[in-house]
Amino acid sequence: PMYFLLSHLSFVDVCSASVTGPKMLTDIFVEEKVISFFGCAAQLWIICQFVVTGCFLLASMAYDRYVAICKPLLYTLIMSQRVCVQLVVGPYVLGLISAVTHTTFAFHLPYCGPKIINHFFCDLLPVLSLACADTQVNKLLLFIVAGALGVLSGVIILVSYICIVIAVLKIRSADGRHRAFSTCSS
Repeated sequence: PMYFLLSHLSFVDVCSASVTGPKMLTDIFVEEKVISFFGCAAQLWIICQFVVTGCFLLASMAYDRYVAICKPLLYTLIMSQRVCVQLVVGPYVLGLISAVTHTTFAFHLPYCGPKIINHFFCDLLPVLSLACADTQVNKLLLFIVAGALGVLSGVIILVSYICIVIAVLKIRSADGRHRAFSTCSS
């Protein structure tokens, strides 16, 4: 299960870097650094998808480590193939919902004037600054959704590792504690 989760985290990390990297590299060699409206929307969608997915994959991995250390005898029963798939599909679904929400709300706004972003990729707040309409709802949505997702994934990770530390500290032998911490840190 750990390697299954790691492979998806690696995939998400490679995709995140691949979204902005090629455009930034081409901008080094051209004088006029432009991106189409559709290209900006696609870049924003994909980066949002993979950032949120990555955060929740880290939370899934923290849960996996919690089960491995705190419930080692039940590990194979709890971390079944079905649960592993759910721990991977869930983050992708949350990333998709977040990406659809932010991209749809941002790119249905009217844009006017110079459409120039002083930024190295299409990030949501610089894009919203170009809109002719009121963007308070978009900004509120961004902070509520991003804040909730960030706090939720952070709490899952924090609670998992607090439970791990408590369980490891209950181990009587120093060698047992050392092995448990080394398993966790890997």
